Amino acid sequence: MQLQTPHSGYHWDGKPRRFFEGWYFRITLPKPNHTFAFMYSIEDPQGGQPHSGGAAQILGPDDAYFCRTLPNTQLFWAWPEALGLGHWRQNPLAQSPGWLPPTDFETLIPEGYQVTATDHQGKLTDPGSGETVRWHYRTEPVYGWGQPDQAQQSTAGWLSQFQIFEPGWQVLMAHGRSSGWIEWQGQRYDFTDAPAYSEKNWGGSFPERWFWFNCNAFDGIPDLALTAGGGRRQVIAWMEEVAMVGLHYQGQFFEFVPWNGQVSWAVQPWGHWAMRAENPSHVVSLIGTTPLPGTPLRAPTRQGLIYCCRDTALGQVQLQLWRKQGQTLVPLLTATSDQCGLEVGGGPWDQPWISG
Repeated sequence: MQLQTPHSGYHWDGKPRRFFEGWYFRITLPKPNHTFAFMYSIEDPQGGQPHSGGAAQILGPDDAYFCRTLPNTQLFWAWPEALGLGHWRQNPLAQSPGWLPPTDFETLIPEGYQVTATDHQGKLTDPGSGETVRWHYRTEPVYGWGQPDQAQQSTAGWLSQFQIFEPGWQVLMAHGRSSGWIEWQGQRYDFTDAPAYSEKNWGGSFPERWFWFNCNAFDGIPDLALTAGGGRRQVIAWMEEVAMVGLHYQGQFFEFVPWNGQVSWAVQPWGHWAMRAENPSHVVSLIGTTPLPGTPLRAPTRQGLIYCCRDTALGQVQLQLWRKQGQTLVPLLTATSDQCGLEVGGGPWDQPWISG
């Protein structure tokens, strides 16, 4: 697949070290202003360890939250060379778990999910509340990570092919169009060409703290996709603070990373995110805000899957992009949205995080 990014496949090498891998798939429905974000994780896949197991978390309309554990690591599967994974909660078949034709999955698997770069399907039930979520949609990728007509890039740079950084991070699809349906607590949402996004991370530890922006549903600008973030992460035996901004717009990729320019930020513990970055040719500014309280989410940590981040899918974002022309900045783009994903995590941190 032309737009397949590096790190699309499953990273676990079969060794019994502390390990997690997590995936994030987002669908944005501009009308009625809803987001569905599916978050899958697997920890210590060898099984038999204190934190071994998987989970599916879903952030739904109005930042509502759903979580279902999938404890049996033997019922998890993933492709090593391409994006494909799934987890069954029970195995009614006389075969190892793996991708099934959608009709077979629907009729044969009582509970679980399966997802590839182009197809996403699942059904989960909370036995305590009786709440159910079911979905099936197909996706046409538009942007991976990089220039669309060139080999796709590692989000964290070429060094991320080595086990130097903890964790690794990869945007799998900066922008796509999805069509299908989602049933959330008895309400069915049908959609066509809804903006879609996916990313993943993996390794032995999460960052000590981090922040994140994501939006590909801007007002009146359907061909614009933003992903930005920063974190304090482990690099072999030391810690570093890094951040980046990536934009896909009108067939071009604008990348602002430490190795091609400067990135600065000022992020409150919650409610206000600001970034500014420049590379040799362009400057970008981001401001994200929300009056909402956000939703606590779980993430894999040294202590297992625990609440350690806060998200909203209904944040406001203001984006400005300029082209450098000598000493002058020429405005190229101003964009806004009230469907920006905003997140803070790790810590806890109760003071503004300012760098640069």
